[in-house]
Amino acid sequence: MPDITCIIVDDEPIARDILKQFVDDTPGLSCVGECASALEVIEFLKTSSADLLLLDINMPKLSGIELLKMNTIKQQVILTTAYPEYALDGYELNVVDYLLKPIAFPRFLKAIEKVRINAEEADITFTVKADGKTYRIETSKICFVESKGDYIVIHQEDEKVMVYMTMKKLLEQTRDRLVRVHKSFAVSVDHVKYVEGNMIHVGDKEIPIGSSFKEGFMNRMGS
Repeated sequence: MPDITCIIVDDEPIARDILKQFVDDTPGLSCVGECASALEVIEFLKTSSADLLLLDINMPKLSGIELLKMNTIKQQVILTTAYPEYALDGYELNVVDYLLKPIAFPRFLKAIEKVRINAEEADITFTVKADGKTYRIETSKICFVESKGDYIVIHQEDEKVMVYMTMKKLLEQTRDRLVRVHKSFAVSVDHVKYVEGNMIHVGDKEIPIGSSFKEGFMNRMGS
C-alpha cells in the first residue's frame, strides 16, 4: 500500500525531534509537516493533507483533546503525552493509540501498525467516466459488477454505471474488496444475502457461480 503520511504536532522541539527520527526510521512512513500547536495544525490542514496526526495533548491555548472535540480532524490520530490520566479521554475520542512519553521505538512501531491496518480496512473510493460524466464510486456501496463485452456495469446500492473498463482493472482498483465468482461477474461478500446451489442472491438479483470460482468464493464467505 502507499506510504502513510503524518504530521507531528507538539509544542516541545525535543519531542518533535524524537518523533521525527522515529518516523524517518519507520519504512513506509513519512513526515509532511511539523506543528508547534493545535492552532498551527488547523491552519496547516487548510492547504495540505496527511493520513495521520502524531498529536500531543498538553499544548498552550488549545490542547490535543480540545482539538479532537471540535470534530474537524478527519485523519487517524495517535496521541502522545507524559500524563497517563488522559488515556481514557483519548480512547473515548476514537484515537488509534495512546503513547506515553518517553516513547519507546518498539511501542511506536506497534501504534503505526494499527494505523496501517485501519488504512487497509478503510473504504476505497475511485472515479470512473461514463456518458460524459465523472462518477465517484465507493467500494462499500458496490453490490456486484457485471462484464458486458468491453464494458462493465457497476451495480451499486442506489444506481448502476456502465463504464469502458476490464473486470481485471476494476478488481485491482477495489483491492480485492470484490470477489470474482464467474467470468462475467464479481460480487461484494458484504452484500450477499444467501447462496443456494450455484446461485448467489444479492439484493433481488441472482448471480451464477462458475465452477472454477466457487471454492475461492466460499472461502471468502467463511464456509
